[in-house]
Amino acid sequence: MKKLLILFIVVCPLFLNGQEKSHLLMKAKAMVQSGKPDDAINLLATVSINEADASIYLSRAEAYIASGDYSRAIDDFYSANKISPASGEYGLARIYALRGDAATSVYHLEQCLKSAFKKSEKDIMLDPSFSPVENKPEWRQFWKKEWYTKEEKGVSEIEYYISTGNIDEAKAIFSKLSGEYSGNPTTLYGGALINVASVRYGDAIKTLTSLLAEDADNEKYLRLLVKAQEASGNFAGASDTYYRIINSGVPDPELLVSRAECFRKTGEIDKAAEIIKEYLEIYPESVKGIGIAGRLESARGDNLKALEYFNSNVRLHPSHPQCYIDRGNSYFLSRSWDWAIKDYSMSLDLQPGNAEAWLNKGISLLNSGKVDDACFDFRMSLSLGYRKATEYISRHCIR
Repeated sequence: MKKLLILFIVVCPLFLNGQEKSHLLMKAKAMVQSGKPDDAINLLATVSINEADASIYLSRAEAYIASGDYSRAIDDFYSANKISPASGEYGLARIYALRGDAATSVYHLEQCLKSAFKKSEKDIMLDPSFSPVENKPEWRQFWKKEWYTKEEKGVSEIEYYISTGNIDEAKAIFSKLSGEYSGNPTTLYGGALINVASVRYGDAIKTLTSLLAEDADNEKYLRLLVKAQEASGNFAGASDTYYRIINSGVPDPELLVSRAECFRKTGEIDKAAEIIKEYLEIYPESVKGIGIAGRLESARGDNLKALEYFNSNVRLHPSHPQCYIDRGNSYFLSRSWDWAIKDYSMSLDLQPGNAEAWLNKGISLLNSGKVDDACFDFRMSLSLGYRKATEYISRHCIR
């Protein structure tokens, strides 16, 4: 009986809710990024066939591509198509391009561009998967046809001009679009882009909220909404929007970090700490994740727990200056001046241009009775542009 129970646990497929599925996809993506596509394939294979939606097949297909098994990747992209029509077409276009089959690649790319999963021209042109076919006649002929509407092209131009800081030109393009295509979702999105760039966050949020009422899981809309919410200081709203993006199945672990930061800014440190733990389950050796976890423990008043994280980071990443700064700051808060001095010194050996580290090292030296050494550090901090050092120089270094 015991053996049967163990066998059931090993082979029993996973049944997932929305958030669990998102985290599974994030873990699979992290495995592929870290050069372990076979682990990602095995992880995704644990999902029940009845529970596997298009996103599971798309994620596993990417893992198969990374492992070089294009045939199985093709099978998974077709499986995704059966569940969500055209969802796998872009992946199929990429695979056939990687195989050098331009004709089949552009066939699937055409199906993609005619679907709800349409990619922007910029995304396609920057995708290295198409490099093997970009000089072939089929590829050149394909791009002689107009695949994008006037409003889509206009929004691409708006995005470009915003990225270069030319807001007036972006506004001029939007003015033309809104005159011809008023109320069109693509045009409205272009207006929201301009409002965010022009610091009119309320107007952008209003537009995006109306767009999302009709297209609730649109990642592009959600990401612009959360950008406007954060910029306007609405971190509670932003944390909810990050949750919506995560729950929609976007396999981006950095969304967890962003949501944790929102909770930190609203003072919900416990929630932030729990989310960072989820991030560390995906990236257990992340210098950023471990550092954030330690800083959150410091904010909760648990300096010993914070030091556990910081010590781990120094051990895993001995050449990263921020690891020493984080631990030095923890020693600084506990008034362990000698230990703080050592860590700030290590960080400055690795990154001598950090003005704040010079100041904090100087304060630590001052509290250790080493006034001359402290004054040297204060002057270094000031020379690097940190004006806060001025008060320490005037108070302790001018005789």
